[in-house]
Order: sequence, then C-alpha cells, then structure tokens
Amino acid sequence: MTRADGRAFDQLRPVKITADFIQFAEGSCLIECGRTKVLCCASVENRTPPHVPEGSGWVTAEYAMLPRANRERSRRDISRLKLSPRSAEIQRLVGRSLRAAVDLDKLGEHTVTVDCDVLQGDGGTRTASVTGGFVALALACRRMVEAGLLAASPIRRYVTGVSAGIVDDQAMLDLQYSEDSRAQVDLNCVMNELGELVELQGTGEGRAFTPAEQQELVRLCAKGCRELLAVQKEVLGGRF
Repeated sequence: MTRADGRAFDQLRPVKITADFIQFAEGSCLIECGRTKVLCCASVENRTPPHVPEGSGWVTAEYAMLPRANRERSRRDISRLKLSPRSAEIQRLVGRSLRAAVDLDKLGEHTVTVDCDVLQGDGGTRTASVTGGFVALALACRRMVEAGLLAASPIRRYVTGVSAGIVDDQAMLDLQYSEDSRAQVDLNCVMNELGELVELQGTGEGRAFTPAEQQELVRLCAKGCRELLAVQKEVLGGRF
C-alpha cells in the first residue's frame, strides 16, 4: 500500500514551528505538522495552586479546538458549560508531559499555563500540542530568566510527542486524519531528548496488537521524536 500523501511509512509530515507568534504571551509558537496547526501560548503567574509545596512551581496545560478546526463545525466547550471528555484527557496528557521537562523547584513559586488551541486538525493534535507546547514553555522560562525572576532556566529536558499506528496491517509514523480514522491500532508517544519514555498511549481500535507490534510503533515514534527534537533545537537555539 502507499500513503495518501506519498510519504514513506517512517516519514513525518512537514514540520514548521514559528516562535513568538503572539505578542503578549511570555512564550508562544505556531506548530504546523502537515495540515494540523496548533497555537501554543505560555502564560506566567506569580502564584501556585494550593496543592503545590511551598517554594515550588507548577506547569499545567489547557487544550481546545476551534469550532472550524475540523471538517464540520463543532460546538465550543463553553456552550456545554463543561470541558469535553476528550479535551480534558488531552490537556492532562499535555500537562504531564510538560511537567516532565521542568525542575519545579527551580521554577519557584510560579505557575506556567500552556494553552494549546487547535486552529486546524488533521490528526496528531495532542502530540503537536506537546511538541509546540514545550517550545512555548521554554521561551517563557527564558523570558523569566531575562526578567530576573529566575536565576537559571528550570528546563531539564526537551520533550517531544508524535503518533504512530497500524493501518491495513502496516505500521506507519505520524498519521494524518485519513489514516487515523481507519487505524487498527493507534499509539501516542512522548519522549525526552534522551529517548526515554514520558508517556505511552496505545489502543487497539480495530484489533488487538502484539508486544512486537508495539515495539515497532515505539521505534517509529523514537525516530520521529529525534527529528522533532532537531526542529525544536533549531527554533530555540540549542540547549538551555
């Protein structure tokens, strides 16, 4: 079989990250993965939630899709007076992933909220939110150092996310919607720059899958994460 856009099975969609996309946010970027486009904005507050230990900081995320991010208009969550289960699950994933990138003690008593708003969805919006959300978070931390709020950046490790799946019994990297919508197996993977796993979500959508198939999907994701890491480092100018 061949992919709809002609990519190799282990090939990412074209990736572009535009830093400082929003004027007022402490850190922001627009990440484009093929036709998926997510705006990520990091905001800094000089306070923390009650559950955070004194002297420590917190990183959290919010996720939403614009009504016309997809092929048909969807209702805004506010119209339902509650967050959709999907949005709630994704923003918890993004928040956990970004906290893995930060030394919360070095962040001090600050909260960084990363808003991930999907402008256009074509598969992989949650993993694009992780990859772009990290860039926004890192830029915000850099600004905090420049402003004298922190002595040094609290960033410990770069973090990236990508998906892989099995379609028509073929493992492939970075599914677009036409592939994701008929995937037999779907796997979302978040890794740090050392290649260590931060989060792994694998689901048999159409059939069960074997440990060997899972390992192949993780191998594909590791390749994709290395390539995304290179894009992040180019945008951010290397290490912190």
